[in-house]
Amino acid sequence: MAEKGKPDEQLFQLLSGLLHQVESLSNQEEVELRSKIEALGLEVTKVPSKSTQHLDELEIAKELDKLSAKLDDVDEMISSAITTDPQVHSLLSGTADVWMPVITASADERRNFTASIEIDSSDDAQLKGSSD
Repeated sequence: MAEKGKPDEQLFQLLSGLLHQVESLSNQEEVELRSKIEALGLEVTKVPSKSTQHLDELEIAKELDKLSAKLDDVDEMISSAITTDPQVHSLLSGTADVWMPVITASADERRNFTASIEIDSSDDAQLKGSSD
């Protein structure tokens, strides 16, 4: 499924295509989904700042605990969705080559992300053209 290009571009092309499909099926603009995709775009391009202060081991442990809790929440949401909806399982499995490189990217890889989160009708033409 993955084509050439930056991982974040591939992910947001996929999300844009899925968003357009949902909007076509519902005949409604999905404002909430659009805002979540845009928020995701901001998150995947975040790069840890180079801290001028030195963190001690206790502060580092606290930060790691916070991150672990967030990852546990995401894991629980994904696991729940996969077990209750076969379509979610199929979609996530079939597109893992697109989204996994983005969510597992290192800070250096994130610096190269473009955050192409603009979603408009021109994406439809690009998606149709790239799938030929």
